[in-house]
Amino acid sequence: MVATEHAKGQAERLENIPQQPLHQIDTPFVKATFGMGCFWGCDSLFGATKGVLRTRVGYAGGTTESPAYKKMGDHTEVIEIDYDPKKVSYNDLLDLFWNNHEYGVTTRMKRQYMSLILYHNEEQRQIAEASRTEEQVKRAPEQIITEIAPAGPFYPAENYHQKYRLQGHTDLAKGIGLTPDLLHTSHVAARLNGYLIGVSGLKQFEEEA
Repeated sequence: MVATEHAKGQAERLENIPQQPLHQIDTPFVKATFGMGCFWGCDSLFGATKGVLRTRVGYAGGTTESPAYKKMGDHTEVIEIDYDPKKVSYNDLLDLFWNNHEYGVTTRMKRQYMSLILYHNEEQRQIAEASRTEEQVKRAPEQIITEIAPAGPFYPAENYHQKYRLQGHTDLAKGIGLTPDLLHTSHVAARLNGYLIGVSGLKQFEEEA
């Protein structure tokens, strides 16, 4: 009930903002890709994180060609993040990764929901492996089962999975001119998708709004 009231209050504040929505940002960026369970939650989590420019959810990590939600094959649900490394570090993103899994990092799940880090360069690989080692010390005697692998093809999920929380507020989505393409690329859509469920708090929301 509290979460519902919070979302309603955030939506009412958002609908009363007169500025034009900021969909596109040309800031140089780096990619990060994580599997953390169902991708709806992490789309909100990272979308409202300072320094994150865009998010999209999809399928990766496997070999099946052209996967879809009901025919995912050996892929995993992941989030692909474009972030500004001057505003947020890869280590910062990993801190969120380790502490916000839907099913935890020590519980073995089917491949669709497994804990997965897909690195995009050698620096990310080294940081991810060092981070996993550090996290293992914290969680001993439990065994972390997170896999670390090179990023391969990313297949965007169907539009109804993108910015799932925001799409539940149809008037707000319509008010910012949200289109199927913008579900994958819009900065403001990523932000609102997190703010609507309280990610990053009211203070940051009001500053950015």
